[in-house]
Amino acid sequence: MKTTFLKYLIASSIVFASFGGASFTTIKMAGNTEKSITKFSIDSTDNFDPNFHIYLCFGQSNMEGSATIEEQDLIGEDRFKVLQSLDCDNLKREKGKWYTAVPPLTQCYTGLSPADYFGKTMVKNLPDSISVGLISVAVGGSDIRLFDKDIHADYDDTYKEDWFTDKIKAYGDNPYQHLIQLAKQAQKRGVIKGILLHQGESNTGDENWPLYVSTIYNNMLADLGLDASKVPLLAGEMVHKEQGGKCASMNPIVNTLPQTIPTAYVITSKGCEARKDSVHFNSAGVRELGKRYALKMLSLKEEY
Repeated sequence: MKTTFLKYLIASSIVFASFGGASFTTIKMAGNTEKSITKFSIDSTDNFDPNFHIYLCFGQSNMEGSATIEEQDLIGEDRFKVLQSLDCDNLKREKGKWYTAVPPLTQCYTGLSPADYFGKTMVKNLPDSISVGLISVAVGGSDIRLFDKDIHADYDDTYKEDWFTDKIKAYGDNPYQHLIQLAKQAQKRGVIKGILLHQGESNTGDENWPLYVSTIYNNMLADLGLDASKVPLLAGEMVHKEQGGKCASMNPIVNTLPQTIPTAYVITSKGCEARKDSVHFNSAGVRELGKRYALKMLSLKEEY
């Protein structure tokens, strides 16, 4: 359904500049007012660090980032990094380089994602010696099977419009492989500690969804040489029925995921605010959902 994708461009323009060898950002907010935000810099260190914890994020539009980026979201944390997944001239970022995580984290013109506040919350609650890195590859409007490496080509034209097909092309016509290639690069720097998923709107009502997710999760573990007992999967609910979620009927199916994947955990969306379309979370809802992903991961740190 076309409502699964929010035709969204960031309303504010982000301008990057360099000063004295350090980078800083000025954001032009609505009404042409300009705000300075925390400095960030490219991290070019190549040394492996076991205290650099990496998380893989994938899914569709809510994970991709459909919520409005606001001033408070643009404050970077030195210990929170993102491995840039695409070349983005507008952001002055290059694919395959680490940057201090400032939204958008997924694509060049996407919005705020739960991944943003997952990372922020993690570093606030972890020892100073630990840093967090994210890789986010997500496609608004996608069926979960777009990330199945064996049948992805059957789901790369769910929509014929350019807004969808251009996203697939940007990921080399294979979002799963794009994510795996970046993850292998990241493994040279740190340790993959978990996988975050937010997807299901396009699969609402499909009771086989947990099986599809299991296939993808197991493929990721195998392709990256990971052990499920050390790398949990965290999956978030769709906009909750109490918030009028149009895809809330998918949540009971999402909540069966741990029956199929013993190392999977479901993140409730109850109380997370939604946009008027009742499919996407608004900025406040995204922040809260991201924090919940982090709190769940933190609660599992003794197990993983």
